[in-house]
Amino acid sequence: MQASLVFALNAARRARQAAIVLTDQMSGETRLILERSPERNSLDDTLATEVTSRFRCGTSGSAEIDGRPLFFNVHLPSPRIAIIGAVHISQALAPMAAIAGFAVTVIDPRTAFATPERFAGIDLVTEWPQDAFALSPLDAHTALVAVTHDPKIDDPALLAGFDAGAFYIGALGSRKTHAKRVERLTAAGVAPADIDRMSAPIGLDIGAATPAEIAVAVLADVIRALRQRVVQSPGADG
Repeated sequence: MQASLVFALNAARRARQAAIVLTDQMSGETRLILERSPERNSLDDTLATEVTSRFRCGTSGSAEIDGRPLFFNVHLPSPRIAIIGAVHISQALAPMAAIAGFAVTVIDPRTAFATPERFAGIDLVTEWPQDAFALSPLDAHTALVAVTHDPKIDDPALLAGFDAGAFYIGALGSRKTHAKRVERLTAAGVAPADIDRMSAPIGLDIGAATPAEIAVAVLADVIRALRQRVVQSPGADG
């Protein structure tokens, strides 16, 4: 692999941008394709479809395109979940999400709830979401789960999730609570399309009743969104 390509790949990794190292197995020629790059517009339809599929599933492998054997070495940032609210649901969700391979952060400025005893081994941030995200920004490979039931905490986090293009945004609450949330987010300038993709009431509808069951429903919803996510279109900022 050329030194310039390695340098560019490492830069993409630091920026948490998905990338594919594409190798022509006949000629040995390699190229780097970034998920958020206008270069993808120059790919022919068959190759573009395969690249999009690889970005979505995150699996490396070979494929024959126009009679040429190609190898797709896929590099995706590790998926993260930012949980807003150190509540009972979070206590169940955080360790389950970690087992599923997510890097988990629990954010809650309420230090009476956000204690190391309740979240042993979990990255715990006792800051307001906007302050936490100023230090560790959200991105397209992060899921945002807002479960405090407090608009002063949840709403700024949701706005940050929309701005960052988080692949999953969910918020706890009844339909009545969500209707009021939609009014606030609309007034804050959130586009209807963004509001429509929010999971609220949060999680898959499995009839969950207990905090642990709700956590299962949320994690399943996050995983579904990750595996079915809309791959970032070429030409986006990055």
